[in-house]
Amino acid sequence: MTEVVNNQGTTERVAIVTGGSRGIGRETAARLGRDGYAVTVVYGGNQAEAEEAVKEVEQAGGRAIAVQADVADEVAVAALFDKTEETFGGVDVLVHAAGIMPLAPLAELDLDVFDRLVRTNLRGTFVVDQQAVRRLRSGGAIINISSSLTKLARPGYSAYSATKGGVEAITLILARELRGRDITVNAVAPGPTATALFFEGKSQELIDRIAAEPPLERLGQPQDIAEIIAFLAGPGRWVNGQVIYANGGSAA
Repeated sequence: MTEVVNNQGTTERVAIVTGGSRGIGRETAARLGRDGYAVTVVYGGNQAEAEEAVKEVEQAGGRAIAVQADVADEVAVAALFDKTEETFGGVDVLVHAAGIMPLAPLAELDLDVFDRLVRTNLRGTFVVDQQAVRRLRSGGAIINISSSLTKLARPGYSAYSATKGGVEAITLILARELRGRDITVNAVAPGPTATALFFEGKSQELIDRIAAEPPLERLGQPQDIAEIIAFLAGPGRWVNGQVIYANGGSAA
Protein backbone atom coordinates (compact mmCIF):
# COMPACT_ATOMS: atom_id res chain seq x y z
CA MET A 1 0.00 0.00 0.00
CA THR A 2 1.10 3.56 -0.71
CA GLU A 3 1.96 5.52 2.39
CA VAL A 4 0.72 9.10 2.60
CA VAL A 5 3.16 11.94 3.21
CA ASN A 6 1.85 14.77 5.38
CA ASN A 7 2.46 18.51 5.13
CA GLN A 8 5.64 18.21 7.18
CA GLY A 9 7.14 15.87 4.56
CA THR A 10 7.10 12.84 6.87
CA THR A 11 5.23 9.60 6.38
CA GLU A 12 1.81 9.82 7.96
CA ARG A 13 1.09 7.26 10.65
CA VAL A 14 -2.43 5.93 10.97
CA ALA A 15 -4.22 5.03 14.19
CA ILE A 16 -7.50 3.34 15.04
CA VAL A 17 -8.92 4.45 18.38
CA THR A 18 -11.87 2.45 19.68
CA GLY A 19 -14.03 4.23 22.19
CA GLY A 20 -12.75 7.34 20.45
CA SER A 21 -15.88 9.45 20.79
CA ARG A 22 -15.54 10.17 24.50
CA GLY A 23 -13.32 10.03 27.57
CA ILE A 24 -9.78 8.70 27.32
CA GLY A 25 -10.31 7.53 23.75
CA ARG A 26 -11.41 10.94 22.55
CA GLU A 27 -8.55 12.73 24.27
CA THR A 28 -6.13 10.18 22.80
CA ALA A 29 -7.49 10.70 19.28
CA ALA A 30 -6.93 14.45 19.59
CA ARG A 31 -3.46 13.92 21.08
CA LEU A 32 -2.46 11.69 18.18
CA GLY A 33 -3.84 14.30 15.81
CA ARG A 34 -1.41 16.76 17.36
CA ASP A 35 1.37 14.36 16.40
CA GLY A 36 0.14 14.38 12.79
CA TYR A 37 -1.67 11.03 12.79
CA ALA A 38 -4.60 10.13 10.63
CA VAL A 39 -7.16 8.70 13.06
CA THR A 40 -10.19 6.47 12.73
CA VAL A 41 -12.50 7.34 15.61
CA VAL A 42 -14.51 4.21 16.41
CA TYR A 43 -17.79 4.71 18.25
CA GLY A 44 -20.60 2.49 19.45
CA GLY A 45 -23.76 4.56 19.17
CA ASN A 46 -23.38 8.33 19.47
CA GLN A 47 -22.54 9.66 16.02
CA ALA A 48 -22.69 13.30 17.11
CA GLU A 49 -19.98 12.76 19.74
CA ALA A 50 -17.87 10.90 17.20
CA GLU A 51 -18.13 13.74 14.68
CA GLU A 52 -17.07 16.19 17.38
CA ALA A 53 -14.07 13.98 18.12
CA VAL A 54 -13.19 14.01 14.41
CA LYS A 55 -13.25 17.81 14.45
CA GLU A 56 -10.94 17.86 17.46
CA VAL A 57 -8.42 15.64 15.66
CA GLU A 58 -8.55 17.89 12.62
CA GLN A 59 -8.18 21.04 14.71
CA ALA A 60 -5.13 19.46 16.35
CA GLY A 61 -3.51 18.96 12.96
CA GLY A 62 -4.45 15.41 11.94
CA ARG A 63 -6.94 13.84 9.59
CA ALA A 64 -9.83 11.76 10.86
CA ILE A 65 -12.94 9.77 10.05
CA ALA A 66 -15.61 8.28 12.30
CA VAL A 67 -16.68 4.64 11.95
CA GLN A 68 -19.37 2.88 13.94
CA ALA A 69 -18.62 -0.66 15.09
CA ASP A 70 -19.46 -3.17 17.79
CA VAL A 71 -15.97 -4.09 18.99
CA ALA A 72 -17.07 -7.64 19.87
CA ASP A 73 -18.38 -8.29 16.33
CA GLU A 74 -15.57 -9.66 14.20
CA VAL A 75 -17.31 -8.74 10.93
CA ALA A 76 -17.81 -5.13 12.00
CA VAL A 77 -14.23 -4.86 13.26
CA ALA A 78 -12.80 -6.28 10.02
CA ALA A 79 -14.89 -3.72 8.13
CA LEU A 80 -13.56 -0.81 10.20
CA PHE A 81 -9.99 -1.90 9.46
CA ASP A 82 -10.95 -2.15 5.77
CA LYS A 83 -12.37 1.38 5.85
CA THR A 84 -9.25 2.73 7.55
CA GLU A 85 -6.97 1.09 4.99
CA GLU A 86 -9.10 2.35 2.10
CA THR A 87 -9.11 5.90 3.46
CA PHE A 88 -5.58 6.30 4.83
CA GLY A 89 -3.54 3.55 3.13
CA GLY A 90 -2.79 1.29 6.10
CA VAL A 91 -2.82 0.99 9.89
CA ASP A 92 0.13 1.55 12.26
CA VAL A 93 -1.40 1.93 15.71
CA LEU A 94 -4.36 0.45 17.53
CA VAL A 95 -5.58 2.08 20.74
CA HIS A 96 -8.34 -0.06 22.19
CA ALA A 97 -10.17 2.14 24.70
CA ALA A 98 -13.76 0.93 24.25
CA GLY A 99 -15.32 -0.58 27.36
CA ILE A 100 -18.23 -0.58 29.79
CA MET A 101 -18.28 -0.49 33.60
CA PRO A 102 -21.54 -1.53 35.27
CA LEU A 103 -20.92 -1.98 38.99
CA ALA A 104 -22.40 -4.18 41.72
CA PRO A 105 -21.17 -6.52 44.44
CA LEU A 106 -20.52 -10.00 43.08
CA ALA A 107 -23.51 -11.48 44.93
CA GLU A 108 -25.87 -8.93 43.37
CA LEU A 109 -24.62 -8.59 39.79
CA ASP A 110 -27.11 -9.82 37.21
CA LEU A 111 -25.47 -12.51 35.10
CA ASP A 112 -26.82 -10.94 31.91
CA VAL A 113 -24.87 -7.82 32.84
CA PHE A 114 -21.81 -9.97 33.53
CA ASP A 115 -22.12 -11.56 30.09
CA ARG A 116 -22.37 -8.12 28.49
CA LEU A 117 -19.25 -7.00 30.35
CA VAL A 118 -17.31 -10.03 29.18
CA ARG A 119 -18.53 -9.60 25.61
CA THR A 120 -17.59 -5.93 25.35
CA ASN A 121 -14.46 -5.70 27.48
CA LEU A 122 -12.84 -9.11 27.01
CA ARG A 123 -14.13 -10.52 23.73
CA GLY A 124 -13.93 -7.00 22.30
CA THR A 125 -10.24 -6.80 23.14
CA PHE A 126 -9.58 -10.21 21.64
CA VAL A 127 -11.47 -9.42 18.42
CA VAL A 128 -9.92 -5.97 17.92
CA ASP A 129 -6.39 -7.17 18.74
CA GLN A 130 -6.82 -10.12 16.38
CA GLN A 131 -7.51 -7.79 13.47
CA ALA A 132 -4.65 -5.52 14.52
CA VAL A 133 -2.22 -8.43 14.47
CA ARG A 134 -3.30 -9.24 10.92
CA ARG A 135 -3.24 -5.66 9.65
CA LEU A 136 -0.63 -3.50 11.40
CA ARG A 137 2.44 -2.43 9.46
CA SER A 138 5.96 -2.98 10.71
CA GLY A 139 6.86 -0.44 13.39
CA GLY A 140 3.33 -0.47 14.72
CA ALA A 141 1.91 -0.51 18.22
CA ILE A 142 -1.05 -2.10 19.97
CA ILE A 143 -2.15 -0.32 23.15
CA ASN A 144 -4.94 -1.84 25.20
CA ILE A 145 -6.64 -0.05 28.09
CA SER A 146 -6.79 -2.01 31.33
CA SER A 147 -7.46 -0.55 34.78
CA SER A 148 -5.61 -0.06 38.06
CA LEU A 149 -8.64 -1.71 39.64
CA THR A 150 -6.99 -5.04 38.90
CA LYS A 151 -4.62 -4.05 41.73
CA LEU A 152 -6.75 -1.68 43.84
CA ALA A 153 -9.40 -4.38 44.43
CA ARG A 154 -12.34 -2.12 45.25
CA PRO A 155 -15.64 -3.73 46.33
CA GLY A 156 -18.22 -3.66 43.56
CA TYR A 157 -15.69 -3.98 40.76
CA SER A 158 -15.20 -7.76 40.66
CA ALA A 159 -16.71 -8.34 37.22
CA TYR A 160 -15.14 -5.26 35.63
CA SER A 161 -11.73 -6.03 37.12
CA ALA A 162 -11.96 -9.64 35.97
CA THR A 163 -12.40 -8.50 32.37
CA LYS A 164 -9.47 -6.10 32.70
CA GLY A 165 -7.30 -8.84 34.18
CA GLY A 166 -8.05 -10.75 30.99
CA VAL A 167 -7.05 -7.72 28.92
CA GLU A 168 -3.67 -7.69 30.67
CA ALA A 169 -3.16 -11.41 30.04
CA ILE A 170 -3.95 -10.97 26.34
CA THR A 171 -1.54 -8.03 26.16
CA LEU A 172 1.42 -9.77 27.77
CA ILE A 173 1.07 -12.96 25.73
CA LEU A 174 0.41 -11.18 22.44
CA ALA A 175 3.60 -9.15 22.80
CA ARG A 176 5.54 -12.43 22.84
CA GLU A 177 3.55 -13.97 20.01
CA LEU A 178 4.62 -11.07 17.78
CA ARG A 179 8.32 -11.86 18.02
CA GLY A 180 10.05 -10.69 14.85
CA ARG A 181 7.21 -8.44 13.70
CA ASP A 182 8.50 -5.09 15.07
CA ILE A 183 5.11 -4.42 16.67
CA THR A 184 4.92 -3.49 20.34
CA VAL A 185 1.99 -4.51 22.57
CA ASN A 186 1.34 -2.79 25.88
CA ALA A 187 -1.52 -1.96 28.21
CA VAL A 188 -2.16 1.26 30.10
CA ALA A 189 -4.04 0.78 33.38
CA PRO A 190 -5.49 4.11 34.52
CA GLY A 191 -6.59 4.81 38.04
CA PRO A 192 -9.68 6.94 38.72
CA THR A 193 -9.91 9.32 35.77
CA ALA A 194 -12.32 12.22 35.28
CA THR A 195 -14.51 10.77 32.54
CA ALA A 196 -18.25 10.27 32.22
CA LEU A 197 -17.68 6.55 32.74
CA PHE A 198 -16.07 7.22 36.13
CA PHE A 199 -18.57 9.83 37.35
CA GLU A 200 -21.66 7.79 36.46
CA GLY A 201 -23.60 6.73 39.57
CA LYS A 202 -21.13 8.17 42.11
CA SER A 203 -21.94 10.68 44.82
CA GLN A 204 -19.83 13.82 45.15
CA GLU A 205 -18.67 12.57 48.57
CA LEU A 206 -17.37 9.36 47.02
CA ILE A 207 -15.71 11.21 44.15
CA ASP A 208 -13.95 13.55 46.60
CA ARG A 209 -12.78 10.63 48.73
CA ILE A 210 -11.35 8.75 45.74
CA ALA A 211 -9.67 11.93 44.44
CA ALA A 212 -7.89 12.41 47.77
CA GLU A 213 -6.34 8.93 47.81
CA PRO A 214 -3.24 9.35 45.56
CA PRO A 215 -0.32 11.43 46.81
CA LEU A 216 -1.07 13.96 44.06
CA GLU A 217 -4.54 14.37 45.60
CA ARG A 218 -6.59 14.62 42.44
CA LEU A 219 -8.32 12.50 39.86
CA GLY A 220 -6.43 11.64 36.72
CA GLN A 221 -7.38 13.61 33.64
CA PRO A 222 -7.89 12.08 30.20
CA GLN A 223 -4.89 14.13 29.05
CA ASP A 224 -2.67 12.35 31.58
CA ILE A 225 -3.50 8.99 30.04
CA ALA A 226 -3.38 10.24 26.45
CA GLU A 227 0.22 11.39 26.91
CA ILE A 228 1.28 7.89 27.96
CA ILE A 229 -0.57 6.33 25.04
CA ALA A 230 1.03 8.77 22.59
CA PHE A 231 4.46 7.82 23.93
CA LEU A 232 3.76 4.12 23.46
CA ALA A 233 2.32 4.76 19.99
CA GLY A 234 5.38 6.67 18.84
CA PRO A 235 8.79 7.04 20.50
CA GLY A 236 8.38 4.37 23.19
CA ARG A 237 9.65 1.52 21.02
CA TRP A 238 11.64 -0.19 23.76
CA VAL A 239 8.62 -0.54 26.02
CA ASN A 240 6.97 -3.83 25.09
CA GLY A 241 4.89 -6.47 26.84
CA GLN A 242 4.18 -4.18 29.80
CA VAL A 243 1.22 -2.97 31.86
CA ILE A 244 1.74 0.65 32.86
CA TYR A 245 -0.25 1.65 35.93
CA ALA A 246 -1.15 5.33 35.58
CA ASN A 247 -2.89 6.28 38.81
CA GLY A 248 -0.97 9.11 40.48
CA GLY A 249 0.54 6.77 43.05
CA SER A 250 -2.61 5.14 44.41
CA ALA A 251 -1.58 2.12 46.47
CA ALA A 252 -3.14 -1.32 46.23
